[in-house]
Amino acid sequence: MSNALPPLHEGHAPITLQQLFREALYAFEEWDNEVTEPIVTFEGRIVPISVVFEAMRECTDIVPNNIVSAVTERLTKPWEGEGPLDTMTFSTAARVMGVLVRKRLLAVNNGLNVAAMAADAGATEKTDR
Repeated sequence: MSNALPPLHEGHAPITLQQLFREALYAFEEWDNEVTEPIVTFEGRIVPISVVFEAMRECTDIVPNNIVSAVTERLTKPWEGEGPLDTMTFSTAARVMGVLVRKRLLAVNNGLNVAAMAADAGATEKTDR
């Protein structure tokens, strides 16, 4: 599915991919307790936000300040880069967001597994009676 997105050119993302990254970030912000990963659309195709973040993992472009803030406010530890915050690359932001998506999916899936086990235990208990 990642080939559905425009490729990087010598580490630089086309503006359409940078805009899609921003949309994916907003979709993550709106992600409540839904089971499925949020999606964005690109040229009429549905793309999970993790695919967008993965596509930007090697992007050396500098992230705009508003995106830096949106990413760093989700960190549990303070951001410590080699330079000022305004030099965060899309690569760094994409890696952070990719981890956050995986953690959220893991938490949601574990929650479902716990609920399913509880439901199974309740059903077993009723049949034992």
